[in-house]
Amino acid sequence: MIDFPNAKINLGLYITSKRPDGFHNIETIFVPVPTLCDILEIIPSPNSGKPLIFSQTGLTVKGDVDSNLCVNAHRILSSHTSLPKVSMHLHKQIPMGAGLGGGSADGAFALRMLNELADNPLPSSDLSQLALELGSDCPFFLVNKPCFATGRGEILNRVNLPISNMFIMLVNPNIHVDTGLAFRKSTPQLAATSLAGIAEIPLERWKNTISNDFEKGDCAHHKQVKSIKDKLYDSGAVYCSMSGSGGTVFAIYRAEPPKGLFNEPYFLKTVKM
Repeated sequence: MIDFPNAKINLGLYITSKRPDGFHNIETIFVPVPTLCDILEIIPSPNSGKPLIFSQTGLTVKGDVDSNLCVNAHRILSSHTSLPKVSMHLHKQIPMGAGLGGGSADGAFALRMLNELADNPLPSSDLSQLALELGSDCPFFLVNKPCFATGRGEILNRVNLPISNMFIMLVNPNIHVDTGLAFRKSTPQLAATSLAGIAEIPLERWKNTISNDFEKGDCAHHKQVKSIKDKLYDSGAVYCSMSGSGGTVFAIYRAEPPKGLFNEPYFLKTVKM
């Protein structure tokens, strides 16, 4: 079977408190980006000498194979149900450390796909709990619809967003951000805006109403992020923000955005919602 783990963006992100387990509570809106995807193939491999044979192409993923979230998904699920021997291949296209959730999507999609091959597939509620073991935003990718998220990001409620048929431009100036470090440097506080009611806020007011706490502080890439946002607003964007812990910036346009705003080595992608 083949599937296409997709990226996500965050409409607003507030770090509201530090948890006793070392994680942080957040409030955010997760939005899937359906046309920016990795490619994941899983096929039964009954004659293999190993439970899992994993391979990868595309963008280089740092770290050893055993730390890959797809491999971890197999390890976690196989401890709860019987899985056939499989070969898994990941073709990586979503930039890493970019605030786009590519690794989490890969792990969540692998978990769901492997569950479909299991002798006794787990119910969706159990699968969500295992996804949380992979990463805080992994449960979202099992839903993969716009959601208001709280807790670590695993408490999800569907939301309707007024962005259908609009264009989103993604811009990453070749910046890789360590999410764990970004959280450790954050200062939790109450959410500046209730994102649960985002559908009631006119899109033109988002610029002055919704923010991302990870844009605060004195990190070296924040000046670059601000420069990108200024350029996007000048080009007609209705709303711009950094996604997740960065450093990807996204911009929402009512019409197709202008071309040629940025050049290599920037990663650029424009999608229609």
